[in-house]
Amino acid sequence: MTKADIVENIYERVGISKKETASVVQTIFDTMKETLESEENVKISGFGNFVIRKKRARRGRNPQTGEEIEISARKVITFKPSNVLKDLINS
Repeated sequence: MTKADIVENIYERVGISKKETASVVQTIFDTMKETLESEENVKISGFGNFVIRKKRARRGRNPQTGEEIEISARKVITFKPSNVLKDLINS
């Protein structure tokens, strides 16, 4: 599913214009991005949690040459689905 599919689906269900629907969807995504950028978690009841995790630096290996390299510390986004979503998917 793409963002355009989400906009289309909301447009059909709610009935506001596609332009307004696209604006609302973009605002939601922008708000989520800003929240995650400030290292706060995003919790959507009945859907799940987007969490920022910090990974420490570590040693790695180039699979082609076998040369050891340093993998720098970084932040990653993880998603943990809610029990409601898990149950829905597994039913």
